[in-house]
Amino acid sequence: MQVKCFDQPAELDLYAAQLFASALKEKPESTLGLATGSTPIGIYEKMIEMYENGDLSFKYATTFNLDEYVGLSPDHEQSYARFMNRHLFDHVDLPAGKAHLPKGMVSDLEAECANYDRMLQEQPVDIQLLGLGHNGHIGFNEPDEELQGGTHIVELEHATREANARFFSSIDDVPTQAITMGVGSILKAESILLVVKGADKAEIVKQALQGPITTECPASLLQTHKNVTVLVDREAGRLL
Repeated sequence: MQVKCFDQPAELDLYAAQLFASALKEKPESTLGLATGSTPIGIYEKMIEMYENGDLSFKYATTFNLDEYVGLSPDHEQSYARFMNRHLFDHVDLPAGKAHLPKGMVSDLEAECANYDRMLQEQPVDIQLLGLGHNGHIGFNEPDEELQGGTHIVELEHATREANARFFSSIDDVPTQAITMGVGSILKAESILLVVKGADKAEIVKQALQGPITTECPASLLQTHKNVTVLVDREAGRLL
């Protein structure tokens, strides 16, 4: 595991974007695992700048997102499909139909989970972007006595819904369920990029990277992967 600490968030975002650009230059048909939330927004902004400058192309790429809320349509203001369009897809040359997210509005959620796993098996992820939740979740894999390996439906913890409530009118509007890639699916990626920002994440960063490997801190399972790069700002990494 390689850990890099940055004084400026913009430097971190640029470094992360350059890792994706390098992957696409080496293998233009790469499969990219993408994430949502506040953490990757700056990274996506750098990717868009690189695309506009002719330094990055998604023309032959495929993307898979980690998760989606259950019950939100793709055009809902707070759906992750809408987030990805707003912050990346609408601004680059990723072909229509090459961006994949779990579908949270289907009638058979279990079948959707199985279908997502089939697609991931057919097109394994080359580089997976992750953020880190305050409770150690990656994707929407919440702490538990045991974790599911494949894509599955998860009941969102109150703390997770509370953290995401800032994007909704109130916590009552935050969905209670999501579809997420499982930890097993995440760990199948050829390489993993974990990005963490902010002083409020320092404790969980230390626990995830240096604490015991336990399902009670899902991110700690990243310690078992052969190729993980961790990018933290100075505040998030202050306890390492």
